[in-house]
Amino acid sequence: MTTSLERQSTELPPPTSLPRRLLKHPRLMHYNRLAALVLTANLAFLWASWPHSPQAMGHAALANLALAVVVRQQYVINLFFRLATRAPTTWPLKIRWTLGKVYHFGGLHVGGALAGSAWFLALAFTGADGPQAVVSWTLVALLAVIVATALPPFRSRHHDHFEKIHRFGGWSALALFWAHTLLSTPQPVPITVLAVVTFSVALPWLRLRKVDVRLERPSRHVVLARFDHGETPFAGSSTAVSRSPLKEWHSFANVPAPGESGFRLTISRAGDWTGAFIDDLPSKVWVKGITTAGVANIETLFKKVVYVATGSGIGPCLPHLLAAEVPARLVWATRDPRATYGDALVDEILAVQPHALVWDTSRRGKPDMVRLAYEAYRDFGAEAVICISNKKLTWQVVHGLERRGIPAYGAIWDS
Repeated sequence: MTTSLERQSTELPPPTSLPRRLLKHPRLMHYNRLAALVLTANLAFLWASWPHSPQAMGHAALANLALAVVVRQQYVINLFFRLATRAPTTWPLKIRWTLGKVYHFGGLHVGGALAGSAWFLALAFTGADGPQAVVSWTLVALLAVIVATALPPFRSRHHDHFEKIHRFGGWSALALFWAHTLLSTPQPVPITVLAVVTFSVALPWLRLRKVDVRLERPSRHVVLARFDHGETPFAGSSTAVSRSPLKEWHSFANVPAPGESGFRLTISRAGDWTGAFIDDLPSKVWVKGITTAGVANIETLFKKVVYVATGSGIGPCLPHLLAAEVPARLVWATRDPRATYGDALVDEILAVQPHALVWDTSRRGKPDMVRLAYEAYRDFGAEAVICISNKKLTWQVVHGLERRGIPAYGAIWDS
């Protein structure tokens, strides 16, 4: 393992021009731009076709909420990634840089949910009476709760409650949409859209199954979960796992080994659920059976990439390093890697990444990850950096590099 204090003295390049730095500000990331695009399109529709009939407002509400649901469907997500990563590496870097932001598609979800809720609120004020009025205002109240609890302050502090409200509230809202549509004059288009949305929501649950899992616990901090139930997912995808499918789900990066069936998950102690999982070592878990592309799948857009990981962030990086589809260089900072993750896993990493920089934080302390990432990017001649870490450090690395003109990617914690 390579450790080097000299790397910390590397001078970072200066930030790019002020306009470019502003465009790379976190508040202007592509996620927020997509949300703004959806809201702007709705405002344009509002202005161009005012005044609106109740029927038009109902159609607008349904179209936006259908967008919010469908873009979160796993097969749709995989399609987004497949289309975005088809661009050849001969295309200009600026274009590929933007295509790599495909994982910001959640902005479409947010924009659609906000616009759809606003349209339905306007529809409720048109004065429907009887049962339809009861359904309308019940749905407005429910949508308000879903939107309020999805805001970052609540979601980050009470994620388990957010997840339950989003799941059960979303199902209830869909049922109320059906009731509202059937209480009005049913038309083929709304019925068809609702049917598509309902199928989209139900599909992952139709793939629900309880499967065997073999667990290896190299330390009290981490467990390696091995699955072989007939699924060998593609590198970089993730699998949602649960012990109580109606309560909470947690997604982890799949680590398939080339030429072998099945896959592994690296699960680190990061909260009550993962802590109980590591302590209890269950023999069976629930999976939804639809593997989903993740941020690291954008690697194929570039000729060379640098993977920056901390702790269990090595999990999402490992399948790409093993597949070696794109030349890569690893920078991994973690506490006592062999004691924490076991000799077998560390040796497996070093076998495919002999020049990796593995920084032992228990001996060297926490490094300046932006500087380490930049030096690896410069020395390896990479075109992009992919960071898998906690929220604070991921944003520090991604925005620290992008404001200096270096394509960088990392999770955005929008779910």
